[in-house]
Amino acid sequence: MLNINIQNEYNFLQAVIVGIADDFGSVSNINECYDPKSKEHVLAGTYPTSASCVKEINKLIDVFHKYDIKVYQPKNIKGINQIFARDIVFVIDEKLIIPNIIDDRRFEIDAIDYILQDISDSNKIIMPKDARAEGGDVVACNESVFVGFSEGEDFIKYKVSRTNSAGLNFLKELFPNKNVIGFELCKSDNNPRNNALHLDCCFQPIGNNMAILCKEGFKNKKDIDFLIDYFGDKNIIYIDREEMYNMNSNIFSISNNIIVSEKKFLRLNNLLRNYGFIVEEISFSEIGKMSGLLRCSTMPLRRQL
Repeated sequence: MLNINIQNEYNFLQAVIVGIADDFGSVSNINECYDPKSKEHVLAGTYPTSASCVKEINKLIDVFHKYDIKVYQPKNIKGINQIFARDIVFVIDEKLIIPNIIDDRRFEIDAIDYILQDISDSNKIIMPKDARAEGGDVVACNESVFVGFSEGEDFIKYKVSRTNSAGLNFLKELFPNKNVIGFELCKSDNNPRNNALHLDCCFQPIGNNMAILCKEGFKNKKDIDFLIDYFGDKNIIYIDREEMYNMNSNIFSISNNIIVSEKKFLRLNNLLRNYGFIVEEISFSEIGKMSGLLRCSTMPLRRQL
């Protein structure tokens, strides 16, 4: 059986699912897009090709192999974008949660069935139908679980609203011994600079009790104040709206002091090194055109306790 355990975002990674880009087809119509950044690149004629994304994913896998990390990947489904493995399942402690995601992506779960079959049934939890969530909105942080969500009106209004209050409440009930905290995110179906598709598009804890944070991604000031108080102002790397648009918070921690980052994030990467992190730089900007980056493309199954 496959043992799973995720306590936080930065304990040493041992096993991970990495998305694939082998055969997601071409997108020529903005009606086929379900986020504003993808729409922007379709209209500009700069939407990424499958081949360019495969190259980027292979570079990420090379880094994981460098650190002897076990890598799983979905089976290919023709014409389906399977890059963003983070969203279709997620792990908290020893539980793998299977959420209800948007209809456009409902077939992606079938491609990792061979992995799920190797996990004990007692550790697999299926969300009830009214509870909606995607893994990019769920961030484990030891005794806390941070959840990006949209209240009723926003959830109904915006296609980019992926986690609702029922999903948040389900996680609170599932993990009564954890402090499960919800943050409302700013949403826009048409302006990518005003949209935090998921919580990890504007916030992520990293090692050394630090975090990356974009204030403009949050709907309520009280949530920003909470996170500043939680981590401490001196332990937060702040990014601006343009850096949020470029996915600067969506890096990936291999361990407490090793981070994989997009090589174009010059300011962020220099700051990380100044704080003592080892930064493994790779090109991932083509995948970034689809409103996801390194965290979105990875679904950790087990980190060292």
